[in-house]
Amino acid sequence: MSIGERLKEERERLRLSQTDFGELGGVSRKSQFNYEDGGRLPDAAYLSAIASAGADVLYILTGMRGENIAGTPTELAYLRNCRALPNAEAKQSGLNGLVALRRAYGIEQLPSGTGKDEPCEAASSARDSVEQEGGK
Repeated sequence: MSIGERLKEERERLRLSQTDFGELGGVSRKSQFNYEDGGRLPDAAYLSAIASAGADVLYILTGMRGENIAGTPTELAYLRNCRALPNAEAKQSGLNGLVALRRAYGIEQLPSGTGKDEPCEAASSARDSVEQEGGK
């Protein structure tokens, strides 16, 4: 499978038209078509822009899926909202809420290979430094 074919697959996974995906990458629909058709290869600025929109650029370039890439627009919304939180403590609170929701639906364990879900490393570090500063 070519870079262009994988690029199209990512665009379709994100449920975007060529025009909309091209706009995210800062190019025209015609350029987007040429990338997908194999007529041109995308540049780094384009790849960086579509990565910010949730495209798995590692997959586009190599055919290997990145582990921390949103699989659906809903997952991308979760990631964007988490990244917008102001600090590690807020992110840990959000994670705790998702873990509680998962358990409320009777899903006790994450699928194999996804790692621990609590506490997250960044939140543990933030908690440790707050405790060392006397809870400030």
